[in-house]
Amino acid sequence: MQAEQLKDVVINALENGKAQDISVIDVKERTSVTDYMVLASGTSNRHVRSVADTVVKEVKLNGVPKANIEGADASDWILVDLGDVVVHVMTTASREFYDLERLWRDAPNLGAAGSE
Repeated sequence: MQAEQLKDVVINALENGKAQDISVIDVKERTSVTDYMVLASGTSNRHVRSVADTVVKEVKLNGVPKANIEGADASDWILVDLGDVVVHVMTTASREFYDLERLWRDAPNLGAAGSE
């Protein structure tokens, strides 16, 4: 699956999981680690975990066999590494504290729809 298609599957899964404030950052010109960083907020630790689980299930249904997951025990920030797309699902407080958008402010922010 191409990175663009994977990004769209992730966004759809986040929307289906009722994630809030979905943000897509195009980092392919700034790092070789991934093409897209996708950030989303959950309303509680339980919601963060549920949204991350929804993403993992949806990408598996679409042929992505493996997702590396970090932070599932704490549930205030779960990272789902899909290779070309890295997904950060965070509580609002964690998202404000770590402010990843600021770290990548020079990269194009595509918004949830993936268009500038």
